[in-house]
Amino acid sequence: MVSPQHPGVREVEAKGLLIRTNGTGEWFGGDYTFNVYRGCQHRCVYCDSRSECYGIDDFDSVVHVKINAPELLERQTARKHAPTTLSAGAMSDPYTPVELRYGLTRKALEIAVRRGLGINLQTKSDLVVRDIDLLQRLVPVRASVVFTITTVDDELAAKIEPHAPPPSRRLAAMSELAAAGIKTGTAMMPVLPFINDTDENAAAVARATAAAGGSFVVPWFGVTLRDRQREHFYRELDRMFPGVSGKYMAAFGGGYECESPGAAALYEALGRVCDRLGILHRMRDVARSLQAKGPRQISLFDE
Repeated sequence: MVSPQHPGVREVEAKGLLIRTNGTGEWFGGDYTFNVYRGCQHRCVYCDSRSECYGIDDFDSVVHVKINAPELLERQTARKHAPTTLSAGAMSDPYTPVELRYGLTRKALEIAVRRGLGINLQTKSDLVVRDIDLLQRLVPVRASVVFTITTVDDELAAKIEPHAPPPSRRLAAMSELAAAGIKTGTAMMPVLPFINDTDENAAAVARATAAAGGSFVVPWFGVTLRDRQREHFYRELDRMFPGVSGKYMAAFGGGYECESPGAAALYEALGRVCDRLGILHRMRDVARSLQAKGPRQISLFDE
């Protein structure tokens, strides 16, 4: 049950942790993904994890803490070695505020250090700078941090990502990581049609990333919507951006992938900006640039 001392937190025992990815060329080049938390305290209005298919019925009220995650990770990485890379942040931010209390992400990094495994973290939080000491120890194999930054406008971010640290703090954290020799950059996704899908916004994110020492910006000019997440998103649009939900219904109907009507031009314009700044903007190029180091061996016990 939810702890009365810590409302909104539920401690659970997970059955497994690592999930094999489809290939090292996809999604920043990780071999396995893991999530030490289920649910997220950042409450971003666009988060697809509210969708029924994920079965998180209390997404906006409870964070599930996988208290046995370190033990599972120890066991599931026992026969893994460089250049295997573990990625966190696909379903729940590894630095959601409850990390301050439980420290499960830091414990996962400690295991990666002992095993010599690469790490890729995706987050909206500047709390990641707490773990610079461990990330630096992983640099010889791989240590990369991807910040989700969809706008540099702190006021707009406070509306669409209400409990996440503002972009200005994420960029400051990016600068600190880059100065420490840790590869970092930006996932500019999702970009919301009719809200921040403009050349000006995309260029501002790219310039801010380059200024902070980031080496890439990977965009997606759209958002995914289905079942109860669509209902939640439209309620939030009606509250904060009157009239915009009607544009979504007219443009996308019940579609899942809601891509900006100007997406093609936006990708081209952003590509030109990134090329001028000397930063990458295609996922395959970013994944290649982040590739872990070390001999890839085949194990009969590899999961």
